[in-house]
Amino acid sequence: MLRSLYIQNYALIEKLDINFDSGFSVITGETGAGKSIILGAIGLLLGQRADVKSIRTGASKCVIEARFDISAYGMQPFFEENELEYEEECILRREVYASGKSRAFINDTPASLAQMKELGELLIDVHSQHQNLLLNKEGFQLNVLDILSHNEEVLAAYQSVHKEWKQALYDLEKIIARAEQDKADEDYIRFQLEQLEEARLSEGEQEELEQEADTLSHAEEIKAGLYRAGQILYSDEGGLLSGLKDCLNTMIGLQNVFPVAGELAERLESTYIELKDISQEISGKEEEVEFNPARLEEVNERLNLIYTLQQKHRVSTIGELLALENEYAMKLSAITSSEEDIEKLKASCDVLYNKVKKQAAVLTKARTAAAREVEKQMASRLVPLGMPNVRFQVEMGTRKEPGMHGIDTVNFLFSANKNGTLQNISSVASGGEIARVMLSVKAMIAGAVKLPTIVFDEIDTGVSGEIADRMADIMQEMGESNRQVISITHLPQIAARGRAHYKVYKQDNEKETNSHIRRLTDNERVEEIAHMLSGATLTEAALNNARALLGGT
Repeated sequence: MLRSLYIQNYALIEKLDINFDSGFSVITGETGAGKSIILGAIGLLLGQRADVKSIRTGASKCVIEARFDISAYGMQPFFEENELEYEEECILRREVYASGKSRAFINDTPASLAQMKELGELLIDVHSQHQNLLLNKEGFQLNVLDILSHNEEVLAAYQSVHKEWKQALYDLEKIIARAEQDKADEDYIRFQLEQLEEARLSEGEQEELEQEADTLSHAEEIKAGLYRAGQILYSDEGGLLSGLKDCLNTMIGLQNVFPVAGELAERLESTYIELKDISQEISGKEEEVEFNPARLEEVNERLNLIYTLQQKHRVSTIGELLALENEYAMKLSAITSSEEDIEKLKASCDVLYNKVKKQAAVLTKARTAAAREVEKQMASRLVPLGMPNVRFQVEMGTRKEPGMHGIDTVNFLFSANKNGTLQNISSVASGGEIARVMLSVKAMIAGAVKLPTIVFDEIDTGVSGEIADRMADIMQEMGESNRQVISITHLPQIAARGRAHYKVYKQDNEKETNSHIRRLTDNERVEEIAHMLSGATLTEAALNNARALLGGT
C-alpha cells in the first residue's frame, strides 16, 4: 500500500512530502486547490505520458516518487520476471526533464514505462470520474466477470490457442495469396526456367570460351609467331640449336687439356636439351593452332547467348544464372505443391478453431456463473444505497467470431424503478446512480483482487445525505483486510469517516502560488468539516454538527 508520496516542481507544487496510513483516508480541499494535480503526479508513476508543460515554471525537471509496502501481496514473480531486485518496500520514481526526456525507476533501477505501468496496475487503482464511463464499455464489463470468476489461467490458455489459431489463419491467407500470384506468374517462370535449362550452362564455361575466342581471333598471328620462333631455334643454317651444338662439341674437345671446359660442356648440354624441348613444344603448338572460322563463329554464338542471358537477368556470372535457374525450379515446385500445403493448413486451422471453441466454452461457463453472482451482489449492494427497486442484469451474448477475450459479449442492464425497462446502464442511470453502481462494482472487485491501494476521485458526485453515509460505509469496509482506500471528496459525511484526513490547499506569496497537502489534527478536522457543512463562515451549529459526524465514526 502507498506509504508516502514525494512531488517536486510539478505544476503548482514546489515540494510536497506526505505519508499515508492504511485503512480508509480522505482528502478534501477547495476546487482548484490541487487535488487533480496530485492525481496527475500519481498517474506519471503509473506509466502515463509525460508533458513538459507540467514542469513547474523555471524548473529544469520534476520528480515524483512513491513508496509502497508490498510485503503482504506476493509480488515477487513480477520482479523475478523483469530481473528487478525485490524489496518489501517498493520505490517508484519518475523524472521528467524540460528537454522532453523522461526517466523511470523501480527500486532505483532504470525501468521502462511498460514495466512501471504493469507494476503500477498491481499496486494502485485510481478511480476518476471519467472512469464511470467504463460501465458502458464491454471490455470493462467482461473484465469484471473474469476477475470474479478468477479466470486468469483459463483466459491465458484461451488466448494462447487463439493466438495460434489467428497465426495459422494469417499463414493460410498468405500462402493462398502467394499461390494465386504464383499461378499468375507460372507461365512466365516456366518460360524463364526452360530457357535457362536449354542453355545447359556450366561453371567456368564463360572464361574458357572467352579465352578460346581470343585464340581463334588471332590464329594467324599466333601461328606466324610460333613458326618464326621455331625457325630461330631449329634452322639448319644459323639456328640457335645448331650453333649451341657446335659450342658443346668444342667444349667437350677441350676438357682433357682444360678441365673447366668440362663444367661448361655440362651446362651447355643442359641448355641444349631445354631449348630442344622448347623448340619441339613450339612446333607442336604451331600444328595445333589453326584458323577455324566455323569454330570461332560457334564460340561467339555461345558467348552471345551467355551475354544475352546475363543482360536479361541483370547478372554478371554464369554462377548467378545457375542460381536463378535453381530458384525458378523451386518456385515451380512450390506452385505444384501449394495446393497440398493449403489443404494441410486448412486442416490445421480447423483443428485449432475447435480448440478455441472448446476453451471459449470453458470461459463462457465460468462467466455465466459469475454473471449470476454479479446480479445478486449488485442488487444487495445497491438497495442500501437508496435504490430499493433496483434491478441489475448481466446480459450475455455470443460473437460471430472468437476474439482475444473469448466469444462472449456482455452488457450491464439497469433499472432503478419498479416500472422501468431494463436498459443499458449508461442510457438510463443518472450521474449519482452511476457513481453508486461503480462504487458497488469496485467494492465487489476489491473482494476478489489483492489490490493494495484504491483511490476514489469524487466518486460521491451527485449524492448526499444518507446515501453519502452509506457510500462511506462501503469505502470504510473496503479499507479493511490489509487494504488502503483514499477518497477525494466534497461531502462532510464521507470526510468524517476517514481514519486520516488530509487537506489540499493553495498559498500565495509575492511571486507565485503553491499547492500543499497536510494531515489535519483532530481540531482541524472539526473546523474543516464544519466549513464543508456551512461554507466560509464558521457557525457554532456547524461545529457541533461536525463534532457529531466525527463522533459517529
